[in-house]
Amino acid sequence: MSTTQEQNVLSLIQKMTSNFEQGNLETVMSTYEENAAIMFEPGTAVTDKAVSQQIFAEFKSLNPKFSYSGHEVIVAGDIALHIAPWSMKGQTPDGQEIAETGLSVAVVRQQADGSWKMVIDNPHGNHLLNN
Repeated sequence: MSTTQEQNVLSLIQKMTSNFEQGNLETVMSTYEENAAIMFEPGTAVTDKAVSQQIFAEFKSLNPKFSYSGHEVIVAGDIALHIAPWSMKGQTPDGQEIAETGLSVAVVRQQADGSWKMVIDNPHGNHLLNN
């Protein structure tokens, strides 16, 4: 049985994912703290909000659809860790089908108003295992 806080963290992740699939990039960005570190590729964190929004916009052109094979949420006070294996299917603008998989590892912090926002988002949490 999960706690209310674990459910709130999971809801944040689901909000980000569904809005990204729909192309609602302002809502996607609202799920992150102002200076959040987003790992669009392994080993490189982007902390500039405008750059992150531009990368999300470029990635959206693939029309990605995500699925998760499970979620683990660990809450310690106002910090939470979300871990989830994911798969994504999409299509390049020229019609080529693409598919990717990974392990999402996100650090989430509770805000003053009680909501949760991502501080670190690493969808490539498994890359060290693949070396």
